[in-house]
Amino acid sequence: MPPSIPASFDELLAGAKQSAVHLEMRDAYYSNPRFEEWQQGARIDWTDRASWWRPFHDQIAEAVARGVVVRRARVVSEPVTEYIRWEHYVTHSNVAAGEQVRWLPRRLTADLLMPGCDFWIFDGAVIRVHDFAGNGDFRGDEYYDDPALISLNAAAFERVWERATPHDQYEIR
Repeated sequence: MPPSIPASFDELLAGAKQSAVHLEMRDAYYSNPRFEEWQQGARIDWTDRASWWRPFHDQIAEAVARGVVVRRARVVSEPVTEYIRWEHYVTHSNVAAGEQVRWLPRRLTADLLMPGCDFWIFDGAVIRVHDFAGNGDFRGDEYYDDPALISLNAAAFERVWERATPHDQYEIR
């Protein structure tokens, strides 16, 4: 990581002034106890915010409150995996924190050039590229400030975003 890039996601989000965008491309991610509870029938009481609000939601809400536009686009296969079905369910918390979230069926992306990995881009200046194993385990991330790399990925995000369906309109299939 170049010395000019903050050392963590938390610092990058806290320092963002205008935008933070996140592209998700996988149909399943690492094991998650909340996902496993959901698989066993547990459901969230959305009226009890203390039971589901996490520090991440505070970070997003703080960024949005200072004028940062936070957008997340998810490219998903249909019919969706059980993990994506759960993600759709819990996205209520992302939206409550102030994130804008959209969904794009993978079948509608044949004419889009997209990166092969998930990422965050902060203020169009730093990209955090995620590395996942085939089974969805998170292996780490790398940060770059290369304008050409950021531009390519930002353009891919915008193409997905323009075509994607807002969360409140996307129906799980």
